[in-house]
Amino acid sequence: MSTPTQQLKTIESGLLQLRSDTLTVAAFSQLARDQSELLAALPPRFAPVLQQLLDRLESSALFSEESCSFSQKDLLGSLQQWLEHAQHQLDKEAPK
Repeated sequence: MSTPTQQLKTIESGLLQLRSDTLTVAAFSQLARDQSELLAALPPRFAPVLQQLLDRLESSALFSEESCSFSQKDLLGSLQQWLEHAQHQLDKEAPK
């Protein structure tokens, strides 16, 4: 089983692959949703935020062009911010 930090790195890697078009939105979403150890290690508010971002990302994939309400570029930026906040939270809770 992976540690929360390893699972965070897995999502980061998946995001890089998604941005370079080597991973589909559906595959990335499933990858992110599967990181249960990470979500369990974070405060409860992190899981619903990630779920909402992934839901919106999946919806944005239905459009061939950028849509006002579902800008994929903005969603990827928001996912990057989520990852940064998650890393900060893990660092804060890590034993010193």
